[in-house]
Amino acid sequence: MFKLTLDMYQTLALAVVMLFLGTWLKKRIPVLEKFCIPSPVVGGLLFAIISCILYSAGVIEFSFDETLKSVCMVIFFTSVGFQANVKVLKSGGIGLLIFLLCVVVLIVGQNAAAIGLSSLLGIDPMIGLCTGSIPMVGGHGTAGAFGPVLEDLGLSGATTLCTAAATFGLVAGSLMGGPVGRRLILKHDLLKTAVKTDVKIKRFEDEEKEQDRSVSMLATSAYQIILAMGIGTVISWLLSKTGMTFPVYIGAMIVAAVMRNVSELSGKFRINMDGIDEIGGICLSLFLGIAMITLKLWQLASLALPLVILLAGQTVLMFLFAYFVIFNVLGRNYDAAILAAGTCGFGMGATPNAMANMQALTDKYAPSVKAYILVPIVGSMFADFLNSITVTFFINLL
Repeated sequence: MFKLTLDMYQTLALAVVMLFLGTWLKKRIPVLEKFCIPSPVVGGLLFAIISCILYSAGVIEFSFDETLKSVCMVIFFTSVGFQANVKVLKSGGIGLLIFLLCVVVLIVGQNAAAIGLSSLLGIDPMIGLCTGSIPMVGGHGTAGAFGPVLEDLGLSGATTLCTAAATFGLVAGSLMGGPVGRRLILKHDLLKTAVKTDVKIKRFEDEEKEQDRSVSMLATSAYQIILAMGIGTVISWLLSKTGMTFPVYIGAMIVAAVMRNVSELSGKFRINMDGIDEIGGICLSLFLGIAMITLKLWQLASLALPLVILLAGQTVLMFLFAYFVIFNVLGRNYDAAILAAGTCGFGMGATPNAMANMQALTDKYAPSVKAYILVPIVGSMFADFLNSITVTFFINLL
């Protein structure tokens, strides 16, 4: 088999090509636009399928340098940190607590469902745990961390199983979020509630749009992001000394939030949110594009039927939880529908997938400041920490 290795620049360029292809396909295939499937997912998943076919046929295997995927991820989450306006956070404080509790219930539910289905299928509950919250809420990072732990406990191939399940979740969560949100918005005529919410949103947007949108301000936005990322590495290093595991971008998010609020309170300098949002949106698309083209779908083909059933069970659980629990508990309004779509993203894959799901909906319908604040905070700052504690509990229980 011929092995084709792409460096980080070629990998990034291919992701952009697939992004353009996804945009082109969405314009020509109404169902993709109708159900708000993100363009990077459309193009990237198509490439992943073709790559899988070529690999399975013994023709070619692609190897990618994913360095820039991490860079784009950190840039994006830094831009999200700049959105942490204290005025907005105060207005949605109780919502943050409620959403956090919902995520805890989801984490426990995913592991309970995995173990329960394993018992019904007559297989080792530890195998079931490989399809629970480790790869679902945890994604590939947690799968890579806990796979070796399960192998040390005697479960052969646990890392491969966790990684394959995480790959499935990444695809399923990306494909599910848009349709779930769209269905809720149209069924309950939620654009009416979006108009009410937009009164608050509009006030904050008007403040930002008063700023100069010149090229120089866009450059300033880029410099501010880079500054937050640089200082953020120190914060992340200090947090690592606590013995707890945090995502690499958490320090940058914290610094960005501090910079935004110091700007708001002191008035000594300005944060150009239009420029920062634009840069963040670009990096989100690039991250998701690279993540999709580097999927190794053939890992799923090796899963036995019981594992396919386990993953199907997690998909059904995620749909029911987002559609009925998240939507109803968080207010049955437009923001709740966007949050339901976002929960599908990070509940089965990763927070950037959640943001892509929400972006696809908000681009089509209306903004949702509440969702854009709550999902990154809970998905990136709390979910992994709570998931690690919960998974450790279940492992010890078994």
